[in-house]
Amino acid sequence: MSSTTERPASKQARSLSGLAPFLRPYRGRIALALLLLVLAALATLAFPIALRGLIDAGFGASSPGERLMALREHFLAMFAVGAALGVFSASRFYMVTWLGERVTADLRNAVYRHVLRQSPEFFETTQTGEVLSRITTDTTVVQTVVGSSLSMGLRNTVMGIGALLMLVVTNPYVMGQVLGILLLIVAPALYFGRRVRKLSRASQDRVADTSAIAAEVLNAVTVVQSYTQEAAESRRFDAASEAAFDTARKRTKVRSFMVAFIITAVFGAMLWGLYQGTQAVIAGRITAGHLGQTVVYVTLLVSSVAVLAEVWGDVLRAAGATERLVELIEARSPVADPPAPRPLTPASGRGAGGSATG
Repeated sequence: MSSTTERPASKQARSLSGLAPFLRPYRGRIALALLLLVLAALATLAFPIALRGLIDAGFGASSPGERLMALREHFLAMFAVGAALGVFSASRFYMVTWLGERVTADLRNAVYRHVLRQSPEFFETTQTGEVLSRITTDTTVVQTVVGSSLSMGLRNTVMGIGALLMLVVTNPYVMGQVLGILLLIVAPALYFGRRVRKLSRASQDRVADTSAIAAEVLNAVTVVQSYTQEAAESRRFDAASEAAFDTARKRTKVRSFMVAFIITAVFGAMLWGLYQGTQAVIAGRITAGHLGQTVVYVTLLVSSVAVLAEVWGDVLRAAGATERLVELIEARSPVADPPAPRPLTPASGRGAGGSATG
């Protein structure tokens, strides 16, 4: 077992907060990425409003000429919204991807530099494959979250909250009922989330075990072959691979249940709100454009929750990977430089070589 896993639990990172020192130097770029993210979300939320105007004003005009002019104006407005969404989304994608690549490179370099400064005891008690797995596999998981999943999560959070607020403003009574139903989803979702996070950490550990075995055997393959241990080592690697697969299967199973539960529950709640909206149109309390706006906001809200369910699983997996990387960074060598080193005393005489040539 790696020595880094034997440290007190209080010293181990428990969340993605371990990435904060690597994100801090790029605060300006992060702020710009967040601004672009919010603008893209607002452009998406403006689309249902434009759609409502198209239905009510465009089709509600009395004469064909007025109807045609109104339709042109509202279609142009919808095109402008789409163009703004395209520009903001592309800019956000570039900024966030850049951050993911940059932060991952910095994290990988920091871990490698720190490992090189460890004492011989560290390399005697920690398998090389374990360290390599953390530097490669775990940093790739972090890159996926920082460069993609986290941005998608924030964007869909803004869109989901915005869509929910718009639904509450336009249909306060109905959405009050729906919001109450949604609050009942939080507790089970948190339970599933904790399970996924624990299994994600365990899955990363099992993958590291396979890398450690492979590195150990391949570095001494001539010894293995000289003792004809190829079959035994293959069986040992197979067992480690099966353990990694079994842990990943359990993680995937729990994550699938979490996604299915959240999507089903939210979709059911939104359908209830949509049903109430159709009844309001039939009764004449709202217009057809109002209903169309509601349908789009419901779709945005449901799709945002579906994406957030997926992103939450990625974030939990990255939290486990971050813990493993920070463990390496926080490992301290028992051999340390003195706080106030003193220079060596100059030699008082010449060496044998010097006297021989003098």
